Amino acid sequence: MTDKILIERHGPVTTLRLNDPETMNAITADMANGLHDAIKSEVAEGARALILAGSERAFSTGANLKAAIPGDLGSFDAGETLERDYNPLMLTIRDLEVPLISAVRGAAAGVGASLALACDLIVAGRDAYFLEAFARIGLVPDGGATWLLTRAVGRVRAMEMMLLAEKIDATKAHEWGLVTRLADKDAEAEALELASRLAQGPTRAYGLIRRAAWAAADQDFEATLVTERLLQKQAGNGPDFAEGLDAFLRKRSPNFHK
Repeated sequence: MTDKILIERHGPVTTLRLNDPETMNAITADMANGLHDAIKSEVAEGARALILAGSERAFSTGANLKAAIPGDLGSFDAGETLERDYNPLMLTIRDLEVPLISAVRGAAAGVGASLALACDLIVAGRDAYFLEAFARIGLVPDGGATWLLTRAVGRVRAMEMMLLAEKIDATKAHEWGLVTRLADKDAEAEALELASRLAQGPTRAYGLIRRAAWAAADQDFEATLVTERLLQKQAGNGPDFAEGLDAFLRKRSPNFHK
């Protein structure tokens, strides 16, 4: 495990923190793999909600190019590290069985923006901004950015972000639907409040909701109805539904458990 991924536990909530202040949390292959392993291990250990955070100055400024680019570009395959290091991380985020919240302060650029925007809830501080900087150095957005952006803000705004490579401040990001909430004071405190609330909820149902939502982004309406039917059967056979229904009928607060 790299020392540039910090694990902070708050009861059933775990915060995974990108921690390389000298580079404003620019991500290396080791960090991507460390984050991948930490996500899996924390869920296996019983975390019921996760927060992905950076530091005050930056969530992440994207890939650490100094660490990734060799001196000789002649045989360099810029897509190799995506296949080996970053794409498995993004797929693990997609397939999570617990809610994931990003707390964004300062810069969220490049693949750092992809990480932030792949989360279920995105809490941005007023000083946050998003930047698809790839075109500035002649590369293509990665980390699923082309998929995430076009589905969040539509093709036209996504193209503006990717082609012009201009900063999108937190207010505009919220107006466009890139982020869930603007935090007036502390983005991490608000993210922790939301995560703590979700950690008390029906974890199994949350995982199935995530699966349905990710599938719906690429399915037609009829296929979505089929997916919902299959997942509803799984949810209905689980203990959370039994507890939720009993609580509803008895007019009490549910006590969900994993």
